[in-house]
Amino acid sequence: MKIKNKGRKIYKTKEKNYYGKSPVGKAFSVGLSILLIGGIGFIGYSVAEPIINYSKKKGDQDTSVSTQATTSEEENSLANGIITDNADPENSYIHQNINFETYMAAALKESDLINSDTLKLALDRLPTGQNIEYIEVPLKVSGGGIYYSSSVNYASGAQAFQNMLTLQEIAAAIKNAGYKPAAIVSTFNDNLLPVIDRNAGYRTYNTDEQWIDDDYNAGGKPWSTPYSQVSLNYISDIVSEVSSSGFEKIVCSDFVFPNFRQSDLDMLDPELASGGRARAMTSAANLFNDKIISNGSVMFIEVSAAELIKGNNDILQPMLLNVKTVILNIDLDELGSGVYSKDTVYEFTGTASDKAIKAVDMVEDSLADFNVAVRISGDSANMSEILEARDKLAEKGYKSFVIG
Repeated sequence: MKIKNKGRKIYKTKEKNYYGKSPVGKAFSVGLSILLIGGIGFIGYSVAEPIINYSKKKGDQDTSVSTQATTSEEENSLANGIITDNADPENSYIHQNINFETYMAAALKESDLINSDTLKLALDRLPTGQNIEYIEVPLKVSGGGIYYSSSVNYASGAQAFQNMLTLQEIAAAIKNAGYKPAAIVSTFNDNLLPVIDRNAGYRTYNTDEQWIDDDYNAGGKPWSTPYSQVSLNYISDIVSEVSSSGFEKIVCSDFVFPNFRQSDLDMLDPELASGGRARAMTSAANLFNDKIISNGSVMFIEVSAAELIKGNNDILQPMLLNVKTVILNIDLDELGSGVYSKDTVYEFTGTASDKAIKAVDMVEDSLADFNVAVRISGDSANMSEILEARDKLAEKGYKSFVIG
């Protein structure tokens, strides 16, 4: 028998009226509804607040507190001379703490330290009327050469000449010329110390052999490492010797690791491929800082603009580093030949001012937590071009400088 298709059943329900439709019933119904809604709201608020508080991340603040903190931060920024979006740029400095002693210096070359005559000539030819207060002299240079007569163990083996000037003679000549003495000390870009003592350099992880940055036939060299106690002791002794000899500022440079290739990292300590290596570098800097402060001097750290552009900024860890003043070295020669990172080539063309401004714009974010002085160096620009570049950077707020 054919079954008749009745289609989908639709079930309907009538709304029940529990209290009837009398006025008293309606009033009672409304009252109960209000009580139910209020109860649900109270329970929801009671439960929601602990949940919200529990779900807040540590450090989260209420909107009112956050607004007050923002206002306070803006006031502090203005007090410290840092431009914010709401600050007046004409009355503020960029990346320049107003409490930071303005540092105005000129840097000499290592060839100026051959003898007393070359040092005097270098001091005499400095530009006048530039408010130069300090003279920086390179006492230990990149590569490891020593340009003064040192009594530190191993230093005589790295001394550039047999009869170098003493620290006292250098400091006295600078003071007699009307300036204050400051020193530049290269730290870990040292290819000589590991030759004198192989324990100062990098060693292969499994075979404990000395690592060099290229094949011997291609001019490969060893490097000093902050993981070596020999290196740490050597540099500590040098900065102690210098800071106790009348030099008011000690500018420590070359807090850098070699440009390791992956093949290098595969044979070296795994720590060198991790973020932990920044702790080794900053710990070394803090050690040197303690030595310098104990002798009544002040330590600055010099960083290369080219190295920062490459991404080599291990030393710039404000939470780990006790030194708060950084000198940004803009080497015009180095920039002029291009800066090569792993996958990018950065070209710098135009005037010395153009190159300097571009370099600062590229790296200033990494310097935001430090007091900054800018050094403009290199032989590709004459003194007038260097001074013009300095003045352009001063317009951007960089009031502390080193020329040369």
